Amino acid sequence: MATRIAIMGSGAIGSIVGGMLTRTGHDVTLIDQWPEHVEVMKRDGLHLSIRGNDYTIPVNALNIGELPTVQGSFDLAFISMKSYDTEWATMLMRSYLSSDGLVVDLQNGINDDRVAEIIGGNRTLGCVITMGAGMYEPGHVIRTDSRDIGFRVGEFDGSNTSRVNHIAEIMSNVEGTIVTDNLWGERWGKLAVNCMANPIAGLTGFGGAEVRINDTSREIAIHLAAEVIKVGMASGHELGLIWGIEAQQFLDAADGKDSSTLKEKLIKQSTALGEGRP
Repeated sequence: MATRIAIMGSGAIGSIVGGMLTRTGHDVTLIDQWPEHVEVMKRDGLHLSIRGNDYTIPVNALNIGELPTVQGSFDLAFISMKSYDTEWATMLMRSYLSSDGLVVDLQNGINDDRVAEIIGGNRTLGCVITMGAGMYEPGHVIRTDSRDIGFRVGEFDGSNTSRVNHIAEIMSNVEGTIVTDNLWGERWGKLAVNCMANPIAGLTGFGGAEVRINDTSREIAIHLAAEVIKVGMASGHELGLIWGIEAQQFLDAADGKDSSTLKEKLIKQSTALGEGRP
């Protein structure tokens, strides 16, 4: 029997996941609270621009207020909201999930435990997003990076289970997906990436790449990343690569050691971000 999938939160990432899974034959319902976005998807389909390719995909889209019209239940739900919407969105989705259905926390931030408190830890998986995307008009999402790995999915305890491999197989229809045995370390690593770029981009108007290229903003970003790394490590987590760079390099640079190699790596890595703006 096919897995019936719900995407709770069809913003940039949720739409790419829902659209590409639909395109590859999965039974997907995209749910969102932006009326114009939902109406465009219903009328014209979902338009995805990915690495020079344009797809217009007929999708099953629902405004969040239309959820009561759903017949039956979902086997798998991706929570893809903003962090501050986590609890209510998860609580709402729980009512439409089968008794043994799974939820994947497909969000930035550290929200997995909050989802698990509502759904149950035995029914919750985490997925770290490593791709970039933007949605600047309803019904149209642009992939803004060129990475080959889009997601890292994992069990809370790091075990390699059949269900986490099944989710990775499903997600590979969207972009390359890795099963991680270090979900929490991956979470804190991604948090460092977000913290070193997003607030600076919001204050300056820079895109994600420019934050890393500009000398002043890059210096601030390094110190922000180092602070997140220190908190994550103090919380008992093992942080590996931060955007492809060893976490220790950020700590050394923030402590005043030679940072020329780190700066060169950040500038080089920025080319994979394209024109994306947080």
